[in-house]
Amino acid sequence: MQHAVGPPLPPPHQPGQGPAGPHQVPPPPPVVAPPPVAPPAANFHNGPAPQPAPAPHAPGTSPAPHAPAPHAPHQPLQQAPPSRDTTGHVQLPPGGPVAVPSPPPGHAPVDTGATTLAVLLIGPAGAGKTSVAKYWAEHRRVPTAHISLDDVREWVRSGFADPQSGWNDHSEAQYRLARRTCGFSARNFLANGISCILDDAVFPDRPVVGLGGWKRHVGPGLLPVVLLPGLEIVLDRNRQRSGNRRLTDEEVARIHGRMAGWYGSGLPIIDNSHYDVPTTARVLDEVLARSIASPPQW
Repeated sequence: MQHAVGPPLPPPHQPGQGPAGPHQVPPPPPVVAPPPVAPPAANFHNGPAPQPAPAPHAPGTSPAPHAPAPHAPHQPLQQAPPSRDTTGHVQLPPGGPVAVPSPPPGHAPVDTGATTLAVLLIGPAGAGKTSVAKYWAEHRRVPTAHISLDDVREWVRSGFADPQSGWNDHSEAQYRLARRTCGFSARNFLANGISCILDDAVFPDRPVVGLGGWKRHVGPGLLPVVLLPGLEIVLDRNRQRSGNRRLTDEEVARIHGRMAGWYGSGLPIIDNSHYDVPTTARVLDEVLARSIASPPQW
């Protein structure tokens, strides 16, 4: 039986094959290849980037042979050395115990302004320790840091154990922690060429907690000096304070009486009752020069 619409259509023409039957299908227009695109950079973790697919060719023709793309050798990812301007790459020498400073050879005078030193300034409240320590540190020819025990203790903002509210285990623990922190800081500064002056109200009747603690945390090269003005001078200076740094007259008198025990201890003592801050700092340099030439036994 014949179909009214004529014979069936020939199968679709496949590339690379001859005519499919009596009906000739005109070839499509030639395909123009897109311009070549540079391949993406190779990924060092996953090997070379994939090569682009070959351009389509005209029907009835064979694809043109092409040379294989060169295979890039696999190279490990290398990191460039850090720049000197990049932070976080400065190697700091570890802080170790501070050794006793060596006196100059012969009878040459000691130039304390050009010597890296670790100084402990001792005295009662109102003796002027903080003012003298700051001035001395700011007017030296070598880098110098001032570390105040009271400042470090007050880093604790919530839960600060104020000794004025009563000395107990909690306040003593914070005091010991602050001293140890100051000692670590001083050792690190000194290991990197920065002198240090620390100030603390160290009592002579507690050698293990006082000087012994500082010596353990800083080292045998720590040079202690006592500031001990008269009682009336201390009371007047204490009245000029504010906040928890200001003590009662009774407490100041009690501390001053305990500090009198430093007389006869062998430590150098400066009575700065009639000295201003610059004069006291100059006298401190003279005392340190003698301490370097003949270190005190403590």
